[in-house]
Amino acid sequence: MAVFHPPSPFHRPHLPRAPRPGTPRSRALPRPRTVRRRAAPGRTLAGDLAVPLGAVAAALLATVLLLTGRTGHATHPSGTAVALAVFALLTLLVSALARPLLVPVVALASWMFYDGFVLHQRSDLAFQQPDRTGLLVLLLAGAAGAGCAAAVRSLRRRRTG
Repeated sequence: MAVFHPPSPFHRPHLPRAPRPGTPRSRALPRPRTVRRRAAPGRTLAGDLAVPLGAVAAALLATVLLLTGRTGHATHPSGTAVALAVFALLTLLVSALARPLLVPVVALASWMFYDGFVLHQRSDLAFQQPDRTGLLVLLLAGAAGAGCAAAVRSLRRRRTG
């Protein structure tokens, strides 16, 4: 009569049982191998969600600026400089988390909220001199954030490497 053993799971190799005490051992049992699997570099949830979360943060920032009256037309022109600096900081932070290919998208989304709700306040997008200056500043902030993130990644690779 044949005895059938239950099949071993797919992810674990078959390991023979240890011999009973008192019986000679013909050969040593193989040690089970453990394989450490590392996540693919650059594949993080923050990199995948940076653009939507950055757009939500820019919308909230525009709302806060409109509610507090810190836009340029409500007070004086230096209000737009402060608002642009805050949007540039937000763009820098989100760009540091985003993938390098998505940095222009992050800067463009941030510029749309800045231009549409802070400069023009009626969700109108224009391309005059203040609008172009804001776009340039936000693109440079995005590039700076991506550069900082690349420098941090290269330092991490050298340490582990």
